Amino acid sequence: MRRRSAGKTRHVVAWLNKAEYDHVLEHLYSRDPVLQKHALHRISAWKGRFGQNTPVAVEATADLVRCQVLDSTGQLEASDLVLLYGMALVRFVNLITERKQTKIARPLRFLARNLNIPEWVVNLRHEFTHHRLPSLKWCRKGCGFVLEWLHQKYWSQQLGSQLAEDWKSSSEEEDEETCAKRQEEILINRQREIEGHKKVRELLISYEREQFQTYEELVKQGGQRGVWPDASADLSWILTQTKHFAADSSEILVDVLVQDGFLIPTAEQLESLDIDASEDSVDVSAPCLPRVFFQFWLPLLKDLNSFDFIILILDKLFTELSNEPSSNRMYYIASWISEILLCNRTSELKAHKRLKTSKDRIFVKRLQFPWQTLISACVDAPCPATPFLLKQIFSDMDKPLPPDTQQNLLQLCSIYTQGYHGNSSPEPSDHAQPVYTLQSLQERLNASQNRDTHASNHIPGSLQAPPTEELQEKLSADDVQERNSALRGSAWSVCTDKVPWKHYPLGKVPGQSEDTSYFMVESYSTLNVFDQQVELDQLPQHHGNRSVPLQSRGSTGSEGLLWTHSDLGKLKAGLQLF
Repeated sequence: MRRRSAGKTRHVVAWLNKAEYDHVLEHLYSRDPVLQKHALHRISAWKGRFGQNTPVAVEATADLVRCQVLDSTGQLEASDLVLLYGMALVRFVNLITERKQTKIARPLRFLARNLNIPEWVVNLRHEFTHHRLPSLKWCRKGCGFVLEWLHQKYWSQQLGSQLAEDWKSSSEEEDEETCAKRQEEILINRQREIEGHKKVRELLISYEREQFQTYEELVKQGGQRGVWPDASADLSWILTQTKHFAADSSEILVDVLVQDGFLIPTAEQLESLDIDASEDSVDVSAPCLPRVFFQFWLPLLKDLNSFDFIILILDKLFTELSNEPSSNRMYYIASWISEILLCNRTSELKAHKRLKTSKDRIFVKRLQFPWQTLISACVDAPCPATPFLLKQIFSDMDKPLPPDTQQNLLQLCSIYTQGYHGNSSPEPSDHAQPVYTLQSLQERLNASQNRDTHASNHIPGSLQAPPTEELQEKLSADDVQERNSALRGSAWSVCTDKVPWKHYPLGKVPGQSEDTSYFMVESYSTLNVFDQQVELDQLPQHHGNRSVPLQSRGSTGSEGLLWTHSDLGKLKAGLQLF
């Protein structure tokens, strides 16, 4: 309910006074589960007073804090927590952006950008609703960022004179004339975008028509298909028009270029260029553009070879690669990425058979690519071509990553692509391939059992070992006594019970509690840090009483805190080893 008095807009709120509001806000962001639970109880009371008019920011904050409280208990599995965080984050993005929607639906990324919500939060929401569930680490990161965003955009703005401001209805208070102008601008921009797509498609279709005619004449004259003549007058005019269009709307041009029928050829286009379109001729793990198709698009790409355009098209290609395209589309997307990276090579550029002269290159001068961004984009779009593209990026970097880091990234990609791309040579045994899935583990176990069965046929029965499951049942009293004597003085002993171990996962024992204190022994002793035995050669070299700087990563010079040996001594004095 609202009423105006003395020129001010007043609202009915759910909290008793400013003190209760500050009390709830402090407890919500205290990181203390007990205090957070108390704040959630107060918000539940607010909802009873608000009814259907509870501000969406209050609801979103309560949902996210409730996830943190449940996470802190340690009683839920990671998969359960991911689902809880996912529902809270999806509701946040949907409810917050819904306030900014108009009669004409606009993309969530556009609405979120206007609200200063980064795109990765919207992508996290899309992963929950359309793709594989993200990791718990990303869920916690998204929850922390969103809570901080809500604190800045809602809770902090409610203090002072704006304490009773209803945040949910802020969009309704905009001037009607302003809303009308905004909708009109959106319609105009949308219409321009549609006309831009139509115009650039017409230009690219005209370009293809000219190139197909050139190819047909080249075949009739019996010339080499890889050596194309210079651009004709009509083609030069098309290239000029396309370049002018790219200067104003390069994003629209790139969007159309990566569609099927242009940089991604159709089966009919491949047949017209006498390129084998069968799946057997396509090796996605080592993409390489057919020479004819590369020459087909070379005149256009050479005219558009600015740094911004190359970066834009690389980003778009990696984005399309992450959408799990078909095998043909995946092959040509990866091939164009590989071709662009190949053009940026310096040492091997002249030696490559395709790039003998500058005439056969998309661009000549070496570009300073954002290598870390390219590596992230490549890893975020796992496919059979990912290891091949990563190796190209590694070899072209100005400051290459350490070999161990490169190898780890390649092996990480092999987990997604189900292939091993390490430097070690493959071995004939089943241990040559790492186990990544339950199916591959089962196949290895079956192969091992078959091998053992085959070997047992050549061993006398008296020498064959008993099955593993029955090993404990066949332990003699002497064996048990011998093993217990070896464990004398420790808190452990040999288990002689008949336990079906196959029903328990690795790392758990029958009757084990989820509490980690379950493994604490009844009696233990403590040792002061100063009393522990340390090898002299492991001690750090000290020079007088100089301070030892402990700095955060990336800090240089005098940045960061300085800890003296006296401070470190005080810290160590309070530490004890169990």
